[in-house]
Amino acid sequence: MFDADVASKGLGIELVSAADGAAVARMRVTAAMLNGHAIGHGGFVFLLADTAFALACNSHGPVTVAAGGEISFLRPVREGDLLEARATERTRYGRSGIYDVTVWRDDEVVAEFRGRSRTLASRAEPG
Repeated sequence: MFDADVASKGLGIELVSAADGAAVARMRVTAAMLNGHAIGHGGFVFLLADTAFALACNSHGPVTVAAGGEISFLRPVREGDLLEARATERTRYGRSGIYDVTVWRDDEVVAEFRGRSRTLASRAEPG
């Protein structure tokens, strides 16, 4: 799945690991990711967390998509920061799941994300 993820790769997101409902992804904040306050735009932090979430919920095999997600921004990020998103499966039930993702800068938590997943019945099912 990650090999075909043009959006994540275009931002320089790298896959560190993904297996058994967990995943780790990294991204360096670039000048193009800054908002008008010269801090990292939250949408890019969300995208990194969402990518780790997608990697974790698809690590089981069946095609799984986001049913929803929310994020809390705890600290600003700056140009040059290397962010690491660590996703963990909290629960899976039927075709649904809940995943938590913590976004780190070194030893500081910069954001917390919770995603809800839905496994598709088949590849032909609309997303």
